[in-house]
Amino acid sequence: MELKNKKVLVVGLARTGVSTARFLVSKGARVRVSDSSPAEKLSKSLDDLKGLDLEIETGRHTEEWFTKADLIVVSPGVPLDIKPLIAAQHKGVEIISEIELASRFIDVPIIAITGTNGKTTTTTLIGEILKKSGKRVFVGGNIGNPLIEYVMEGNKADFIVAEISSFQLEGVRDFRPYISILLNITEDHLDRYPSMDAYIMAKGLIYRNQMYPDFAVINADDVLVKKVTKGIEPRKIGFSREKEVVDGIYYREGRIFSRIKGDAVYEPERFKIKGVHNIENAMASIAACEIAGCRRDEIQGAMEEFHGLPHRVEFVAEIGGVSYYNDSKGTNIGATMSALAGFKGNVILLAGGKDKGGDYSIMAPLLEEKVKGMVLFGEARDKITQSIGRYTDTVLVGNLKEAMEVVRRTAVRGDTVLLSPACSSFDQFSGYAERGKVFRELVNAIKQGEAEPPQEGC
Repeated sequence: MELKNKKVLVVGLARTGVSTARFLVSKGARVRVSDSSPAEKLSKSLDDLKGLDLEIETGRHTEEWFTKADLIVVSPGVPLDIKPLIAAQHKGVEIISEIELASRFIDVPIIAITGTNGKTTTTTLIGEILKKSGKRVFVGGNIGNPLIEYVMEGNKADFIVAEISSFQLEGVRDFRPYISILLNITEDHLDRYPSMDAYIMAKGLIYRNQMYPDFAVINADDVLVKKVTKGIEPRKIGFSREKEVVDGIYYREGRIFSRIKGDAVYEPERFKIKGVHNIENAMASIAACEIAGCRRDEIQGAMEEFHGLPHRVEFVAEIGGVSYYNDSKGTNIGATMSALAGFKGNVILLAGGKDKGGDYSIMAPLLEEKVKGMVLFGEARDKITQSIGRYTDTVLVGNLKEAMEVVRRTAVRGDTVLLSPACSSFDQFSGYAERGKVFRELVNAIKQGEAEPPQEGC
């Protein structure tokens, strides 16, 4: 792709936008960068671009910058329906995402992982297995390093493993992974998409350019995944917790059976990651790595060494017989349901934050079965209460610190305190990682100096 002297506009100044702008300048493009946030909120990004030959505007989007560009590269957080982008589209300007731009300069196989939940764990796990198998790997995309950094640094990998969000998929044109993985589809981002169907269609864009020599690893238990993968061209490899899968991979009686390349059996009781959702993540990872040429012993060994990721049903501490788990990454209803499914009961659920437009009522059966009480905080607390507050003892507070005060007074031996908000964190925190960090600090404060929870019956 020839970029020299091409007028290219980068929209969004987070890490992806900064990396994209630096790459475009290095290719001789005439680069402009536009972000609607004020300059004082973008100080680090602006510092990172100092000295580069480009123009920057902050606090606005000048429509003329959009309509007179030859190419627009949109960062993941920028909706494609903002007025200046629509105006540029009407003028015939090509509008793409960063992963689309990067893919035009990548000549090694891409393993692309999408889905509502489990993307980051699966992406990281596949990367670890491939590395343990002696392969050169670049892991990035929607986590860590943008794909354009691989191109810019001139690295040479055997495989690129990329987490891909629905936002990034909206801007693909020729992006073609060798192996695609669709883990699941549940309600999410309905504050950005006009309907659930629109969100499902965005996920399905991962198959847009795949052909028969390529592979699609799909969740055979998920009705929405099956709907969006009907009639696709790549070779389908199914994974299932519920049934045997011919030429695929499935879970039965505590073991994972693969029929992808001959017969192989894996022992998940020796994995360090636990929970029903991680069985699915493991099966998807195994499938991709078998296709990529990894041996059974390499895969099993890497799985046994993988400890999981922070903020994803992460054990924090046990204090006075009460166990505390941090699932701050549970930013949608499906993620919280998956987390709850991994516990036997007596759960005190801490939930709330910025509502994303989902239907909380589908959580009702799990609340009745698993949850002895909810403590709700943040902007979404009233909506959650109206939907499902009647299914368990429910307390409303203003923030996470107040929620932990309720826990400290009420949790008893045998309880599990689970932070799994089912909402984004942006009403009170910079992101899920900060929310999880604050939760850990509050748990440690109880452990280090405050009164332990009372014994049962006291």
